[in-house]
Formats: sequence, structure tokens, C-alpha cells
Amino acid sequence: MKTLQYLKNVCSLKLDSERCTGCGVCITVCPHAVFYLEGKKVKIGDINDCMECGACALNCRYGALSVKSGVGCATGIINGILNNTDPTCDCGC
Repeated sequence: MKTLQYLKNVCSLKLDSERCTGCGVCITVCPHAVFYLEGKKVKIGDINDCMECGACALNCRYGALSVKSGVGCATGIINGILNNTDPTCDCGC
């Protein structure tokens, strides 16, 4: 099932595969099914499906995931469009 995608190539989601244990908690808590298990490690499927909610990072006890929840690039760009200002997220890109 295809989910709603926000803005292409602006998501702040990062996965540190060295820290990932493959426990699958991120798969369970992700509302847009961004993650999948391959072998004994979690992988990011289509990163553009991520809505930067932060559920994955908040629930990863191994620190393998990070995301700028609510202040990521997608949020900055959407807020700029809604407020009729320059879309920015302070990420430097």
C-alpha cells in the first residue's frame, strides 16, 4: 500500500546501521511503514514516506535512529508555504 508522501528529498531521518540490532521496534511504531527488516538489520524503504513524527527515534533504545521531529526540512518548507515566507529548516541545505 502506497502512503502519502510529503516533499521529496528533504527528510531528516537518519539510520546508523552499526547501532541497529534488528529488534524491529521502529517497524512497529512507524505510521507510514518506512522501515523493513533485511537479514538482521532494519533498512529504510522509501525515505520520502517519512513524516518526521519521531516515533522511531523515540522508541529506539539503541540510538540507531535520529530525526528532527517537527522541525525537519519538510516541516520548514510546509510552514514557509503556509505562512508565505521563505521555506527554511536551518539544516544548511
